[in-house]
Amino acid sequence: MKNRKKRAVVLLSGGLDSATTLYWAKSKGYKIYALIFSYGQKHGKEVKKAVKIAEKAKVPFTILKIRIPWGSSSLIDKNAEIPQTGTARLPAGQAITQKRSNPVPSTYVPGRNTIFISFALSFCEAEKLSSVFIGANAVDYSGYPDCRPGYIAAFDRLLKEASLGKIKLKAPLLSLSKKEIVLLAFRLKVPVGLTWSCYKGGRYPCGKCDSCLLRAKGFREAGIKDPTKN
Repeated sequence: MKNRKKRAVVLLSGGLDSATTLYWAKSKGYKIYALIFSYGQKHGKEVKKAVKIAEKAKVPFTILKIRIPWGSSSLIDKNAEIPQTGTARLPAGQAITQKRSNPVPSTYVPGRNTIFISFALSFCEAEKLSSVFIGANAVDYSGYPDCRPGYIAAFDRLLKEASLGKIKLKAPLLSLSKKEIVLLAFRLKVPVGLTWSCYKGGRYPCGKCDSCLLRAKGFREAGIKDPTKN
């Protein structure tokens, strides 16, 4: 039987957080497999970036094509506009230490992490892996409910229950600020220039959506130039 203890799957989106999570898990000695989801995003750029990151890291990957038929998210609803400003201007830590007055952003895809982690659980059981790694962050983030510490802890308990204690959910970046994630990425030699955080799929990041603003905040506070900027 395969030794599952140091074998794990990483949910790889192509963004800074998931790429850093992949390299963090590799640095801890895990044999990594990557799951990349194509779920009807308005653009395919993040999937292409995720593939390049997996190839650079020399880890096997699988692209799962799924469809979420109900819209209700500006990331997948072609008739909805992606907001250009928002929660990204909150001070670091406010998102989890204070009650939020802002609603959940329109970019939230209902149940997305729940769907992804469920697929990852199935993959782990089939391939005899011990852990699911996710790049969730609850400090400098847009306020998605499936990135909160309580959600991660609850789903970790569920995975353990579902797998008879064999599979765990790990979110190593959960309590880090974007500045700390940027610094960690460079320490781990993550190919940051390959990552794509923008909600839009243009030639260059838009610089105005929540994800772009949060990323810019992290690089600015870290005192490092973002290699994706022209």
